[in-house]
Amino acid sequence: MPKIKTNRVRYPEGWELIEPTLRELEAKMREAENDPHDGKRKCEALWPIFNIAHQKSRYIYDLFYRRKDISKELYEFCLDQGYADRNLIAKWKKSGYERLCCLQCIQPRDHNFGTTCVCRVPKHLRDEKVIECVHCGCNGCASGD
Repeated sequence: MPKIKTNRVRYPEGWELIEPTLRELEAKMREAENDPHDGKRKCEALWPIFNIAHQKSRYIYDLFYRRKDISKELYEFCLDQGYADRNLIAKWKKSGYERLCCLQCIQPRDHNFGTTCVCRVPKHLRDEKVIECVHCGCNGCASGD
């Protein structure tokens, strides 16, 4: 179960710098969750949600690892409170997974023939040039593209 967010949470130093962006992304997430999915395939209804979750995690990752604008304490706070996906960020730190869109794309049990998603294939090795991942709508997240 997710942690219940209350007003008794002590926000670390620097929270006020990233709070507006995270609140904006949360509002987009609420909008995407409540958006009607009439006329869409069942899998297409979840694509905006995966996209916004990816944006939130990438924002926190970039602030801590690339730009070094936030402290370790604030980074851990964001992961603990569910603002970013800890497992996805752990994959981004590994070689070959720098542009991974979601964790479902690398789980062999979710795909035919026990392989990974078609979006993980580099563009120059694909037969079809334009593809869409069934799970998240990604057009290609192979790091070699």
